[in-house]
Amino acid sequence: MARINAGNERLKREYIHFLKDARGKSEATLDMVRKALVRFESSTGWRDFKTFRPEQAKAFKQRLAETDSMRSGEPLSAATQTATLTAVKEFFLWLAWRPGFKSKLHMADIDYLNPSRKDAAKAKAPKLRDYPSLEQIRAALAAMPAETPIERRNRALLAFAILTGMRDCAMASLSLRDLDLTKSPPLVRQDPNRVETKFAKAIATYFLPLGDDLTAIVTVWVRELREVHLFGPTDPLFPRTRIGQGADLAFAPQGIERAHWSDASPIRAIFKQAFTRAGLPYFPPHSFRHTLGHLAQTMCRTPEQLRAWSQNLGHENIATTFNSYGKIDPHRQGEVIGAMAMETPQAAALAREMAALLVRHGGWCGG
Repeated sequence: MARINAGNERLKREYIHFLKDARGKSEATLDMVRKALVRFESSTGWRDFKTFRPEQAKAFKQRLAETDSMRSGEPLSAATQTATLTAVKEFFLWLAWRPGFKSKLHMADIDYLNPSRKDAAKAKAPKLRDYPSLEQIRAALAAMPAETPIERRNRALLAFAILTGMRDCAMASLSLRDLDLTKSPPLVRQDPNRVETKFAKAIATYFLPLGDDLTAIVTVWVRELREVHLFGPTDPLFPRTRIGQGADLAFAPQGIERAHWSDASPIRAIFKQAFTRAGLPYFPPHSFRHTLGHLAQTMCRTPEQLRAWSQNLGHENIATTFNSYGKIDPHRQGEVIGAMAMETPQAAALAREMAALLVRHGGWCGG
């Protein structure tokens, strides 16, 4: 049977437009939905969507359970299976209300796309994320060369990432005017009209107090952009690499140019190269947010400091910082519990104050 069903393709296009224009879904979400629908079509032999029956849903779930991830080669995780089933189910729920489908699709049949309770629970289970320590980040920076503008840009990018915890898409879209080095500490204004922030939020991000050496790397880079390369306020803070032909007519990097990266993939490549050069495992840019989430637990001494740290990461709720980036691995969990017996009365009082703050913000509850 043909691998393309013209009627299905038309419906998928309409649904993607609906998700994008009516629901405001991101491109990453749209890509996930496209892949989920293609997986479903493949499992049914590209039959018309209006032929949907419970048997197709059952076969699809079985096929997902037997599918290996293209990236890892291991079976698809419960989270991936659940997300795929949910995306397909939401599509059919949308489709069931369209003219010509109300009599073809039945809500009870669509419910067969629900994951099992076991898989749903696995998908929601908190996961411990690998993240670099501050010492590992400094080791990666120390191993990075700084002879050319490209190399100095790369070092500044790594230092900037841990000082701010900004997402890679946001860093790729920053301009010089977004960084104010006259403030103490330096301030990054993430204006969603110019910067690719999550959910288009306006975020004020100050450099976190992690060391003057890290701040100096970024400061020297900004000075070079302004004084050597004559960059202006609207030029990129981290300009993309200029590619040209070398003496051997092969294309090769030839410095930087006054243009922003079109996406964050070059940033991830820079991070991978930096950690590999230092003999360390690859830590992607987003893992730095986990590093900062854990540092908050040891560096913040008052509820106000904790609130400021959380806002710096773009979180309106302190609970988000802890739930997303504050998971403690089991070994550290034991160390923390063991140290409680040695707490001073003052430390215990502060702990109670911090706990009360989390209760107010929905991050913790007794039980």
